[in-house]
Amino acid sequence: MTTEENDNAAENLEVLNANLARIEELSQRLMSAVSQKKEINPGLQGPGQDLFAKAAAAYTSDVMTSPSRVFENQVEFWGKSLTQYMDTQQKLMQAILTPAEDDSPNDPRFASPLWSQHPYFNFIKQQYLTSAEAISEAVEGLDDLEERDHKRLRYFTRQIIDMMSPTNFLGTNPEALARAVETNGQSLVSGLENLVRDVENADGELMVTLADKEAFEVGRNIGSTEGSVVFRNEILELIQYAPTTETVHKTPLVIFPPWINRFYILDLKEKNSLIKWIVDQGYTLFVVSWKNPDETYRDFGMDGYVKKGFLTAIDQVKTITGEKEVNAVGYCIAGTTLSMALALMEKRGDTSVKSATFFTTLTDFSDQGEFGVFLTDDFVDAIEEQSNRVGILEYFIMSRTFSYLRSNDLIYGPAIRSYMMGEAPPAFDLLYWNGDGTHLPAAMLMEYLRGLCQQNRFANEGFEVLGETVTVKDVKVPVCSIACETDHIAAWASCYNGFRNLGSRSKTFLLSESGHIAGIVNPPTKKKYGHYTNADMKGTSEDWLSGAEFNDESWWPTWDAWLKSRSGKMVPARVAGAKKSHPILCPAPGTYVKEVVKVGQ
Repeated sequence: MTTEENDNAAENLEVLNANLARIEELSQRLMSAVSQKKEINPGLQGPGQDLFAKAAAAYTSDVMTSPSRVFENQVEFWGKSLTQYMDTQQKLMQAILTPAEDDSPNDPRFASPLWSQHPYFNFIKQQYLTSAEAISEAVEGLDDLEERDHKRLRYFTRQIIDMMSPTNFLGTNPEALARAVETNGQSLVSGLENLVRDVENADGELMVTLADKEAFEVGRNIGSTEGSVVFRNEILELIQYAPTTETVHKTPLVIFPPWINRFYILDLKEKNSLIKWIVDQGYTLFVVSWKNPDETYRDFGMDGYVKKGFLTAIDQVKTITGEKEVNAVGYCIAGTTLSMALALMEKRGDTSVKSATFFTTLTDFSDQGEFGVFLTDDFVDAIEEQSNRVGILEYFIMSRTFSYLRSNDLIYGPAIRSYMMGEAPPAFDLLYWNGDGTHLPAAMLMEYLRGLCQQNRFANEGFEVLGETVTVKDVKVPVCSIACETDHIAAWASCYNGFRNLGSRSKTFLLSESGHIAGIVNPPTKKKYGHYTNADMKGTSEDWLSGAEFNDESWWPTWDAWLKSRSGKMVPARVAGAKKSHPILCPAPGTYVKEVVKVGQ
C-alpha cells in the first residue's frame, strides 16, 4: 500500500470514528426527545379489535367453505417464492451476477437500477412484491365481510404492506447503503440529525419534515399578494386584496378556505396564486384567514363558525363595499359549512349571497371515499375522547391521518430521503404549506364528525344551525362546484351526488384533473391539468363523466366566465377598508396565519 493510500485510509478511519461518536450523541438526544412525547388515545393509532376479529372470522369461514381457493393462493405463493429462490441461488453458484427473470410491474419505490441489476436486491424486491400480492389477494378473496369492513381491511392491509417495503430499511435499501459507503457514514449521521430535529420539533412525535422551512416565509415569498386586514374577531381575520385593475365587478367576492389548514394554499408563489389571479380578473376580493384555536376554544362549535365566521364575514363585506349582495366561495369543510349557512339564510329570507362556488365540497356523506376508513366508531370515539380531554384536536393527528392516505408519497418516501440518505428537505411551497397545520375545536369537530360524516343529517333529516333545521334542499342560490378527479379526501363522485341534490335550479359542475390540492391550485399558465364539463346533471356521476367534454386547460377561466355573468357591471376599483368604520388593521396576510399555538402553553 502506498503512502498516499495509507493517508487516505487513515483519514477515512478518522472520519468514520468521528461519525460514530456523533451518532452516539444524536442517539442520546433522540431518546430524550422521544421521552417528551405526549400521551394520546391509543385508539388513534389503529383500528379497533373488532376489525381484526371480523377479518379472522371471515378467513376461517373461507377456509371451511372454500378450502381449495385458500390453498390455491398459498400454493401459488410458495411456488413463486421457491422459483425465485432457486433461480437466484443457481445463478450465484455459477458466478452469474445477473438477476433472475423479472417481470414485476414498474414501481417508483424501486426505480434505482440496483433493484433490477443486482441479484441480491432483485431477489428481495421480487420476494416482497410476491408476498404483497399474495396478502392482497387473500384479503380481496374474503367473502364473509360487509363492504365497509372489507374496505377498511384492504386499507389497513395496504398500510402494513407499504410499511414493510424493503426500501424502508437500511439493510435492504441499496441506494442508502451505497450512499453510506460513499460518504463514510456521513449520510447516516446527517439522516440521524434530520430525525432528531423532526422529533424534537414535534415534541416527541415523528413528523417528517416535507419542505425546507427556511426557504419560505409567509408574507414574504408565499402568501404575499398585496392586501389589508380590514376586520378581526375571535375566529377570523378578513383580508381585502388591493385591486390591480382600474375597474372591478360591482359584486364583491369572498372566499372561505378550510380551517383545517392555512388560507395561503390559495396564495402560494405569485405564479400559482389563485388569489392573485382572481384579483387580476377584476374582482374585489376578500379572503377569510381563520384563527388557530387553543384549548380555550373547546366549546366553539359549528354554530360559532356559521355566525361569527360566515355570516359575519358576509355582513362585513357588504358594509365595506356598500353592496347588498356578495358572491361566495367555500373550500372543502368550509364549502360544506357555506352550504349550511346558505340554507339557513334561505330560511331567514336573507338574500345577501348572489351565487356560491364550492371547491372539493361534500354535502352528502353517504359515500365518504378513502377517508371513510377513519370515520367508524372506533376512530371517532378515540378522537372524541382525545379532543374532549385536551380541548382541541392537535393538528399533527389530523395531518398524520391525511398523510397515511398517501403514505408512500408523504411518509415513507420523504423519510427515506431525509433519514437514510441524509438529504435536506426540498424548497417546495406546497409541501411547506402541508406541514403548517392548525388545531380544531373539540365541539366543532365532533358536531362535524357525528352529525355530518357519520349521520349525514344535512343530506337527510336535517342539521340544526343556529336554531333552524336545514337540509341540502334549502340551498337555492345559483351554484358551481369544482371537484377533482383523483381527490382522496372528497371523492369527486360523492361531491357530484351531494351537489346534484341541492335545491338550486341553476347548477354547474366542473371536474378538474388531479387531486384535492393540485386540482384546485392549477393556474392556466402551467397547462398541466385539464377539466371536464357537462351541463346534463340528470344522471349518475358515471353518466355525467361519460357524456362530458374534456377541456385541456385549467378550470379557472371556465369558472371565471361563470362568475363574471353573476358579478354585475364594472365600477371603479375599490381601496381597502372604509376609513371610519373599517380602518386597516395590518397588511396581509395578517396575524392569525402566523400564529403557532403550543398546547398547554
